[in-house]
Amino acid sequence: MNTILMIIVTFFAGMGAGLGTGFAGMSAAAVISPMLITFLGMDPYMAVGIALSSDVLASAVSAYTYGKNKNLDVKNGLIMMVSVLTFTVVGSYVSSLVPSTTMGNFSVFMTFLLGIKFIVKPVMTTKEAMEKVSPKKRAVQSLICGVMIGFICGFIGAGGGMMMLLILTSVLGYELKTAVGTSVFIMTFTAFTGAVSHFAIGGMPNIAVWILCIMFTLLWARIAAVFANKATPKTLNRATGVIISGFLGLWLWQFSTFKLIESRKKINIIGENKRY
Repeated sequence: MNTILMIIVTFFAGMGAGLGTGFAGMSAAAVISPMLITFLGMDPYMAVGIALSSDVLASAVSAYTYGKNKNLDVKNGLIMMVSVLTFTVVGSYVSSLVPSTTMGNFSVFMTFLLGIKFIVKPVMTTKEAMEKVSPKKRAVQSLICGVMIGFICGFIGAGGGMMMLLILTSVLGYELKTAVGTSVFIMTFTAFTGAVSHFAIGGMPNIAVWILCIMFTLLWARIAAVFANKATPKTLNRATGVIISGFLGLWLWQFSTFKLIESRKKINIIGENKRY
């Protein structure tokens, strides 16, 4: 593997993943996995494992930063985490009965809508408005919404962070900073579970790529989280919307690049077969 290419790819993958995690509470898998697969030719299963393990520390340091600034709901975050982990399994089973193209198109569409939402209609809920909801009602809401998030994520294969951010802001009425802080707190545990299972089944990854992805993602997540907690709600909404929409553009570009590479490989194989 070319060392310079490896450093460049992991740097930009880590930067995109870190900014997405720190600003919007999104999963690193949305950026790191496709970049490692497309540009380094890594096994998809192992690429996801590296992305999830990069998510662990990035989400943890982001959660710490948001918590330090009192933008984290630990109690209801734990309730939601348990229900998310449980119903992701159910959603995954149901997804096996539906065409994969349907799930993929739905995931891209949801990402696009979420990005536009934060730009056009910012989340301006205040902490004072959040506190008007009784603790018991909030706990029940967290449980129900965790079930919804887990099922949807398991069904369409989308990052849990994206769905959690949408539910926390639109359904539970969280103000944006608390929503992101709670989202990355939950992702710390869900990503750890996913990373351990991936490495337990698929073995250890390329150590150099693994370490570089973790380092770069952690660095940019920390930078993004610090900035996000100092930003005004309006600025944070716009930054979040741009980043989410950017994720979609990057995903589409990487997908088209991957398809182009695959088609060229097929043409070369056909050409070689004709020679013989």
